[in-house]
Amino acid sequence: MQLRKVNIEKVLFLDIETVPQVYEFKDLDDKTAELYLHKNKFIQERDELTNEQVYERAGVFAEFGKIVCISCGIVTEQSGAKSIRMKSFASDDEKELLTEFADLLNRHYNSPFHILCGHNAKEFDFPFIARRMLVLGIDLPAALDIAGKKPWEINHLDTMELWKFGDYKHYTSMSLLCHLFNVPTPKDDISGADVARVYYEENDLERIVTYCQKDVVALIQLFLRFRNEPLVEEEDINT
Repeated sequence: MQLRKVNIEKVLFLDIETVPQVYEFKDLDDKTAELYLHKNKFIQERDELTNEQVYERAGVFAEFGKIVCISCGIVTEQSGAKSIRMKSFASDDEKELLTEFADLLNRHYNSPFHILCGHNAKEFDFPFIARRMLVLGIDLPAALDIAGKKPWEINHLDTMELWKFGDYKHYTSMSLLCHLFNVPTPKDDISGADVARVYYEENDLERIVTYCQKDVVALIQLFLRFRNEPLVEEEDINT
């Protein structure tokens, strides 16, 4: 699809924050620990990591992690002026969180005209959400149920993929693209490496929500830059 022709008001921009299902390696049951080490055997041996060190990556695997926040943003336009509205789903109860998010998709983003957009979302956010829904017994919304669909039938956009222009050689972070396009830095409080600590040690889910929402705002602004359009003004961002 041509980016300029996308109806931005039909796009749901989103980002997720994930943590390990248990905080430390020692808290895993024996079978889960065995399977985790088997999955990460190459990295552990290559980098000479302890079990505890290699477990720090657990939050990026849907088999060993869980979602604690999904933040969504939509863009509305009136008289040529754009504004951003945000909604976040955050809970210690992952099934409750994902059930509410699935309900949003089923009610408002279930037509061929609606689009989901994230950064590196085709490789991470979208499959992570779908996998966790399946594990928790939640029916996949149409927007995430892509089995058997042709590529042009999947209404997913990924700003990292858009930036590649067909080049598959390397990952480009959103932070780098935001810097390049003069988009305000999205994360000035914590980084992705801090999320598990903030969740398990500080029990500060609201701080994680704030962090996640900033990412979605930056994602939307980057998308606008890709269309050579002006950024949404700060006073028009409703979080």
